[in-house]
Amino acid sequence: MNTIAAIATPLAEGGISVIRISGEKAVEIAEKVFKPVSGKPVKEMKGYTAAYGEISDNGKKLDDGVLLIYRAPHSYTGEDVAEISCHGGLFITKRVLSACFSAGAEPAQAGEFTKRALLNGKMSLTQAEAVADIISAQNEQYLLCSKAQREGALYRRVRAVSETILSLTTLIQAWIDYPDEMEDDFDGNLEAEKLKTVYNELQSLLDSYDSGQLMRDGVPCAIVGRPNAGKSTLMNLLTGNERSIVTDIEGTTRDIVEETVMVGSVMLRLADCAGIRDTDDLVESIGVERMFDKIDKASLILAVFDGSRDLSADDERLMEKLKGKDCICIINKTDLTQIIDKSKLSQFGTIIEISAKDTASAEKIAEAVKEKTGLGKLDLSSGFIANERQRSCIKEAQGYISEALGALELGITLDAVGIMCENALDRLYELSGENVSEAVIDQVFKRFCVGK
Repeated sequence: MNTIAAIATPLAEGGISVIRISGEKAVEIAEKVFKPVSGKPVKEMKGYTAAYGEISDNGKKLDDGVLLIYRAPHSYTGEDVAEISCHGGLFITKRVLSACFSAGAEPAQAGEFTKRALLNGKMSLTQAEAVADIISAQNEQYLLCSKAQREGALYRRVRAVSETILSLTTLIQAWIDYPDEMEDDFDGNLEAEKLKTVYNELQSLLDSYDSGQLMRDGVPCAIVGRPNAGKSTLMNLLTGNERSIVTDIEGTTRDIVEETVMVGSVMLRLADCAGIRDTDDLVESIGVERMFDKIDKASLILAVFDGSRDLSADDERLMEKLKGKDCICIINKTDLTQIIDKSKLSQFGTIIEISAKDTASAEKIAEAVKEKTGLGKLDLSSGFIANERQRSCIKEAQGYISEALGALELGITLDAVGIMCENALDRLYELSGENVSEAVIDQVFKRFCVGK
């Protein structure tokens, strides 16, 4: 493969910038643009060593910096790699990259360094995808899960399932090709039990998809309640700033105010909705309709009730709308005399009492959110489905296993069962990257940044 180069750090001003070079001629190219002050030739540098020196372009000094050398196969890409660190100005960074191109390197494509790591056997496709997830992680929990993926958590689960299917496929093929030489009868019931275990494991992986999406993108969460229940105060408490306007005038919030925030260990995509009430105000009524739409689309509802007032007809209308939804009932304004009849809120499985003006209430809400979403209980090291490509592969593999089970139970010929198992294996191998087309690989790496 050709030798590629790219800026590996963000294209912005900073303390340093790093230009990464990878390929058969990486060291040769680095030697053309970098001269160690020690006078030692770059080509004599061993792997995992660094040198301070002068960066130049055709003899013209550009900057001073540091050169790191990684020798194949002990590098990120599995190839010879050179990394030049220079001062972090945009102009000088681009000039150093240009010098590398003049010395024989070619521009790297998006994700090409990680793609080469995949092609050189340094990681599986699911591990490569986890690299992009680590880079884009916006919360601690998803970062930890992505690190587990990068270390092969999903790959190991898929590999274990694949081995079981492969064992059955091999057994079936032996029975088809050499029936007279098999010592034991084919036990369809035993093999069906193994396939049921495989099916359930694939279902477990499919079930992890939604949790993975919620961890990565945040839980869609609507804050709802009647006017002046304290929704906007609660929004400001959770966001840590005056995101919503708070007044004693009913109907102040007429539209939806949205913000993505970390509530404890869970990321929420919060929407502070207009208060529910009958109104002749056209703008406010539109806000109420949008609130109902948010309720339908949200995965979690924070239903706020004013503890210092009796439940109203609007409260009861809201409670009817929330039946069957995942809700946390929040009785607000505990700093005031409590009048609300709590027994009427029994439809809510989770009820907490707070004062949204008290910053300590945020911890109580965070604990309730973690418990309600279940995200705080996830085994971060077990592996999960992180994207639609992976989900599609698992879903198709499970479909073939289901067909194989049906064939075994109906007594259909073993070759049909074997074909279904082989198809399932193909999908799982595509997931891990062991049997995947170049088009699929290209699609995966399109979402990577250049330089990674």
